[in-house]
Amino acid sequence: MFKELKEINSRPAPFQFYTADELWANEYTSKQMLEYHLNEAIDISSRNKNFIERSAGWIVSHFGVDDKTTIADFGCGPGLYTTRLAERGATVTGIDFSKNSLKYAQQVAEQKGLKINYVHTNYLDFETTHHFDLITMIMCDFCALSPEQREIILTKFSSLLKPGGSVLIDVYSMNSFNQKEESATYELNQLNGFWSSYDYYCFVNTFKYDREKVSLDKYTIIEDSKTRIVYNWLQYFSKESLSEEFNKTGFKIESFYSNVAGEIFNPEATEFAIVANKI
Repeated sequence: MFKELKEINSRPAPFQFYTADELWANEYTSKQMLEYHLNEAIDISSRNKNFIERSAGWIVSHFGVDDKTTIADFGCGPGLYTTRLAERGATVTGIDFSKNSLKYAQQVAEQKGLKINYVHTNYLDFETTHHFDLITMIMCDFCALSPEQREIILTKFSSLLKPGGSVLIDVYSMNSFNQKEESATYELNQLNGFWSSYDYYCFVNTFKYDREKVSLDKYTIIEDSKTRIVYNWLQYFSKESLSEEFNKTGFKIESFYSNVAGEIFNPEATEFAIVANKI
């Protein structure tokens, strides 16, 4: 037992393991994530309905979205943004790892008579011959990627954008990192049975990496028949560190905002958004 507990509480190297499939490709947990997405009152997998409405309206206004605009939404989930942008006339592509989310998004598109191109893949692997005026990655997805993965995705964005095209993303700030604290807990059927339909104990270890400005929530899920580990990494950014990553991959920073609804940048906020243009 001591050996097992030592392993549960062990601290891996930053971004040493990548387990996105446990959230998005696992049949059970992806259904739980979809429920969180569709809960319009909370800000967990997606932001609340009122914020999304304001955000979509700002995106349409700021980027001049109309029937000539092509948009790719990386990590589109159940289509909360793609649907609204397509309703404004844009030609929209949504990319996501979750079959359940895309199935829901496609059903909504069909009900509304919208032609939205949904692609089921890990967006790191997404390829197309089409080019876009705007690429979005919303809900701080960028923060879940390792430095190598972020370079891949930014290089991909650059190759997929039309000349002068734009990227809109949001990220967690250094204020958020400073508020994070290390901890170790365990609970029976943690998160109200999120991880399995069977009884389980979930050990949750939160680690901070001060030099790299990274945090990890490590979930060790122990069922009667199996044990699995899910790693939820988050990178935190300053304006300078995020600008550096964009600049070295062929982008020019247009502006910073407090969020993807275009609110004025607040240096005390726990998140912020960036608009960058392809050079």
